[in-house]
Amino acid sequence: MSYIEVEPVKGSFDEVIGEIASDKSISHRCAIFSLLSDNPSFIKNYLQAEDTLNSLNISKLLGCRIENDGKNVTIIPPKELKEPPHILDCGNSGTAIRLFMGFLASQEGFFVLHGDEYLARRPMKRVANPLRSIGAKIDGREDGELAPISIRGAKLDGFKYESAISSAQVKSALILAGLNAKTTSFYKEFELSRDHSERMLKGMGADISNEDGYIKINPLTKPLKPLEITVPSDPSSGFFFAVLAAITPDSKVIIKDTTLNPTRVEAYKVLKNMGVYVEFVEKENVYEPIGDIVIKHCELNGVTVSENISWLIDELPALSIAMALAKGKSVVKNAEELRVKESDRISSVVESLKKCEVQVEEKEDGYEIVGGELNYAVIDSHGDHRIAMSFLVAGSRCGMRVEDTECINTSFPNFTKILNRFCGVKNGD
Repeated sequence: MSYIEVEPVKGSFDEVIGEIASDKSISHRCAIFSLLSDNPSFIKNYLQAEDTLNSLNISKLLGCRIENDGKNVTIIPPKELKEPPHILDCGNSGTAIRLFMGFLASQEGFFVLHGDEYLARRPMKRVANPLRSIGAKIDGREDGELAPISIRGAKLDGFKYESAISSAQVKSALILAGLNAKTTSFYKEFELSRDHSERMLKGMGADISNEDGYIKINPLTKPLKPLEITVPSDPSSGFFFAVLAAITPDSKVIIKDTTLNPTRVEAYKVLKNMGVYVEFVEKENVYEPIGDIVIKHCELNGVTVSENISWLIDELPALSIAMALAKGKSVVKNAEELRVKESDRISSVVESLKKCEVQVEEKEDGYEIVGGELNYAVIDSHGDHRIAMSFLVAGSRCGMRVEDTECINTSFPNFTKILNRFCGVKNGD
């Protein structure tokens, strides 16, 4: 099993980071949404990571021609989708499997979606059941709760659906189903989740609007315009280095050319509430607002995080490192969604912090952390890339060994190369 050992940072730093991984969420959506056009889409700076390359390969199996030079991607859609002879492998990506479920449920044909051992444990009824309620034919292990997921696709009825959870994956799946439905559909969530799908699809010409608290989705009457987009840097990936600066005295980083979408930078605002200097510098705004984020170390104070959880669900493990070094108590609540990510992230964070001798108490919907100091430990990532990277960042303070680290390649292949600029990194098997 692979592991990474990291040494503490020596001294302070002032760094500009321009090679943060491209945005994973947007890259997945480019691969999928391109199928809704009848002309080639041109995507610059597409994320060349395992999960997003899997999404490209799925689009290829559905009939697309893919040109990929290792940085930029052209997706040439087929005149009509093919029924693939193979299982569609989503790797470790919950985004891919759930969005493809929504898209394929309304397409003629038979499809099977699967992934790695970790994805095979994650819940799928949150998407399968809403789709079934509008006529989709979906099955899988445990009555559709677990992959592999089989889909007998066909045009669906329009729907009016109120989701009990705020999830961009669930919302996006239902929007994709609604775009190919027979009549207008309506979708509602109790708290706005990340809104890349709505922004991108509207930019492609989809008739999506807000009406009386619902997202109104009119069926497509013609193919959408192709994408012509530069994928920005991923603020969730950049956040690891924001935390690194926040916990290192007299240090500063600038995260370059990242999306500043309000539903994606909430974790940076939490750092600001903890006392860290954070500045957003917008430079352009087409599909997404894009710019730089400046982060400077200041004394950290405890904080309570209980709102807009869906906006920072991916960054909470890294935030737990800042909380462990803050003055006073920090509380995370209303975050049950953490339990159904790549690992049970509540359990993974609590277990790992305890190994680092941090005072932490697990709750059903989060945890409480009493700030103090971190100590060297050997951490099991549980195959979760964000747990792995969060505790490698913690190692910049005290040294750390994190095991089962191949998962980092699913989202941020050059993470350790960047980390090595700040502290010693050793890879092993």
